[in-house]
Amino acid sequence: MNIKETAKEKKHHDFLLQNTDFEVRSLDDVSINKSELKHPLWYNLKYAVTGILFGIILVKAEVISWFRIQEMFRFQSFHMYGVIGSAVAIGMLSVWLIKKFKIKTIYNEPIEFVSKKPNKGNIYGGLLFGFGWAITGACPGPLFAQIGTGATVIIVTLLSAIAGTWTYGYFREKLPH
Repeated sequence: MNIKETAKEKKHHDFLLQNTDFEVRSLDDVSINKSELKHPLWYNLKYAVTGILFGIILVKAEVISWFRIQEMFRFQSFHMYGVIGSAVAIGMLSVWLIKKFKIKTIYNEPIEFVSKKPNKGNIYGGLLFGFGWAITGACPGPLFAQIGTGATVIIVTLLSAIAGTWTYGYFREKLPH
């Protein structure tokens, strides 16, 4: 590692400490609004295929099942804890590998993990998320897969999630962070 790379990484690290939104790529793109770029229709096909495959995996693993979710919250089955636990273990392994081998992004930027102090909002948000998950039997990830399996009542949950996201976005600047 040469001095130029070290200085660049230090500058990037200092920037991350100041910027709590972590929108690094969007702040680097000065002249191009990527949402306005025109691509052929097939360009987004990769996202549709990935989403469909992810939905199939969620359905086959039964992690979108309302009954499985209720079993988890009633401590009646290990199924969901096993799925969540394996995801946490894979996440921990991934972070360890990223740190050990200093893996960079596809834009050749260093990946940094910046410690943040927990606050009351984390606790309130986690509780609100958990209550919503327990009551509806759905978390935001598999909503579309649940609707796709015929559980059309989940449309109410989807609309509620959209309304909650919009409300947070509207009041974001006024909330303590």
